[in-house]
Amino acid sequence: MNLEKILSISGKPGLYVLKVQTRTGFVAESLLDGKKITVSLKSNVSLLSEISIYTYEGEKPLSEIMQNIANKENKGAAISHKEDNAKLTAYFRDILPEYDEDRVYPSDIKKILNWYNMLQERGLIVDDAPVVAEAPAEVVEEVAAPKVKAPAKKAKAKKE
Repeated sequence: MNLEKILSISGKPGLYVLKVQTRTGFVAESLLDGKKITVSLKSNVSLLSEISIYTYEGEKPLSEIMQNIANKENKGAAISHKEDNAKLTAYFRDILPEYDEDRVYPSDIKKILNWYNMLQERGLIVDDAPVVAEAPAEVVEEVAAPKVKAPAKKAKAKKE
């Protein structure tokens, strides 16, 4: 799942897609209504691709969490972010059993589920491109390029 150009802008509802970078900031398009806004460099902006969730072993990127939700829901919508906290934490524990319950708050879970459902509605929940496996070394043969003879240099014409 590619979250490279998806933004969350502090103080603005929903998610945005980065469209154009300018000298003084950038232009983003809302996923809610499609309106374009200009955002200054002073705004608090988070790229979803840079967000991670605390686990007991370290941190997990948000893209992996979103992929886990997509796999669980078969790329359908997740539960509503407006459910009660007990239901949300139980659901999130199914998605990511090793998440750190002391550092991941119910408000974080609500935000993640809201973002997932927003992306899913827009058709942006897709599998990552499969990684092309390299062929085994014994099968790969080096093919020598045919040697091409360089054209002969032309002799300079004698001046008379």
